[in-house]
Amino acid sequence: MYKNKKSGIIGIIIAIIILILLVILTNIENSNLSYIENIANKLVNPIQNGLTYIKNRIHGNSSFFTNINDLKSQNEELIAKNNELEETLRELETIKAENQTLKEYLNLTEKYKDYTTVAADVISRDISNYSKTIIINAGKNSGIHENMTVIASEGLVGYVISATNTTSKVQTIIDSSSNTSSLLSSSRDSVVCKGMLQENKTLKGVYIPTEANVAQDDTVETSGLGGIYPKGIYIGKISKVINTTNLDDRYALVETAVDFNKLETVLVITN
Repeated sequence: MYKNKKSGIIGIIIAIIILILLVILTNIENSNLSYIENIANKLVNPIQNGLTYIKNRIHGNSSFFTNINDLKSQNEELIAKNNELEETLRELETIKAENQTLKEYLNLTEKYKDYTTVAADVISRDISNYSKTIIINAGKNSGIHENMTVIASEGLVGYVISATNTTSKVQTIIDSSSNTSSLLSSSRDSVVCKGMLQENKTLKGVYIPTEANVAQDDTVETSGLGGIYPKGIYIGKISKVINTTNLDDRYALVETAVDFNKLETVLVITN
């Protein structure tokens, strides 16, 4: 209560001082008033200028934040357009891959037009030291069954050893249990190409006749004997001839035309 009283007295005193100043100011001559106004202006102008500066700064900051919002919106639009372009690029890559596959099928079909064939993709591969087989996405529903020859654009792949309705398992010519009756294209001499352990692109050509003239870079193709492979399908070429003291034991290393680690599309000969 004492504080409230004290505050009331101070308020009365301030009011009296203001009234006295107003009376004095109304009786001062104009020249004196101008002098006081000048003093007041000198005191007030810096404050007014400061307030104006702060106002302008606030307005500038508002524009700055507006610009940031615009940039953020533009950035979001660019990100969306970039995502659209990336999606379009992926679609084009897919179309390109499909076109390449169709081109390979067309080339294969044209190359082996004398045969009735079914095109298929390699969907799994087991190219290990002991088993070298592949799985393709065509089976009995496509007319495929055991012992049918499988080829690629480069040459012989192998033959079907089992089939389901929709898939087939193919034993490749590089499998260690594979034996392919073959001919040397130049001399027409016979040779048997066997798969080798730990080799994914090399066959061992054995049972070479003693009178046969075997040389590096001779090409090798199927002989048509054995009841599985048709005659004349390209296998590969001789990379090296290994001579021994016994001519009957000499053999050749045959580099396969097909790269089984990269094989993607094949044809199955059905007739």
